[in-house]
Amino acid sequence: MDVTVALEMHYSVAPDGSVWSKIGQARSFWERYLEVFDRVAIVARAIPVAKPPEGSLRVDGDGIHLRPVTNYQGPEQFVLRYPRVWRSVRAAMPERGAVILRVGSQIADMIEGKLRERNRPFAVEVVSDPYEVFGRGVVDHPLRRYFRWKFTRSLKRQCLGAIGAAYVTRSALQARYPCRSHFSVSDVDLTDSCFVPESTYYSNVELSAESIAETALRVKGTGPYRLITVGTLERAYKATDVLIDAVADCVRSGLDLTCSIIGDGRLRPSLMSRADRLGVKERISFLGWVTAGEPVRRILDGCDLYVMPSKSEGLPRALIEAMARGLPCIGSDVGGIPELLEPEEMVPAGDFKALSRKIQEVLMNPSRMAALSRRNLKVAHEYCDTVLNQRRKKFYEFVRDVTRELEARG
Repeated sequence: MDVTVALEMHYSVAPDGSVWSKIGQARSFWERYLEVFDRVAIVARAIPVAKPPEGSLRVDGDGIHLRPVTNYQGPEQFVLRYPRVWRSVRAAMPERGAVILRVGSQIADMIEGKLRERNRPFAVEVVSDPYEVFGRGVVDHPLRRYFRWKFTRSLKRQCLGAIGAAYVTRSALQARYPCRSHFSVSDVDLTDSCFVPESTYYSNVELSAESIAETALRVKGTGPYRLITVGTLERAYKATDVLIDAVADCVRSGLDLTCSIIGDGRLRPSLMSRADRLGVKERISFLGWVTAGEPVRRILDGCDLYVMPSKSEGLPRALIEAMARGLPCIGSDVGGIPELLEPEEMVPAGDFKALSRKIQEVLMNPSRMAALSRRNLKVAHEYCDTVLNQRRKKFYEFVRDVTRELEARG
């Protein structure tokens, strides 16, 4: 059986039709579905390019292909291009086979409506929370509160209407967007005349054995200290501005440190101006996008502390990857971050003063840094592929088998 997966992602498409990604979810990500399904069709935004972007990874080939959706950025462009977007989404709709919606996603919302009209089954993988994505201070738009209500309501409906739901968190997203029932796969007997929805969790992280450091971080105990964060600069929810403010506050307090920012997007110029205005331009390095895998690990290994000040998160992949390198980590208390960090390593989102105090508190305590490094390595092992693959595979088998059963009934 084939599977169609719809998500709010964009890919670069070269003139020869090859599909490329620079920010993750390349071929190794989609091969997970091929462990259960014969072929996977990706429904996502497509950006035509003259050549593959530097540092990008190949996505398609050998059972993986893209069903392109007209590209758009932001609500205004979505509205302006809606007729073309809708036509491309409609063309991507499968006639048969399993359907998995990676939500929240505008593309997934559009597909779900047509699936309901046709009485077609679908499953969901819940990877983000629109209630937080459209929270105050995260999105600056006059219709923010409407978007928050609309997309939160849609996601609740999708989880309740799905044959199965998988979440990237252990409990945070499940509490707000429950599936109808919670049963393990082993409880399902498809020879019966009915089925129960399946709910499980697994992360998007691809932690191979080489991704996890063999030993904890060797704490140096003196500055200059090197901070690092990873995240898109396209939207404000990663709170890079809060981190820059905190770095400036640390420097004013006499702490000798630098900060590297991996990621890119339309907010980069304003963030660079902010660093300049606060007098920390020389202490903050904007590295742009760095190819996932070894290039990012090399940078992480040269740092002392990972900081995730986000205003909204699902289960942050970048944070888990930093923990896997034995980096001490601090973050905000939103989304799935509390499932990864202890309460004493978190601060309220948006509070740069609290973040500054926490940075200084951790960096000036070598024994605490060493303990955090050891703890983070232990936690990261829980997200190794060997641990999560079986859970993910069972969920996909459940989706395949239920879809097959329902299609056979007509």
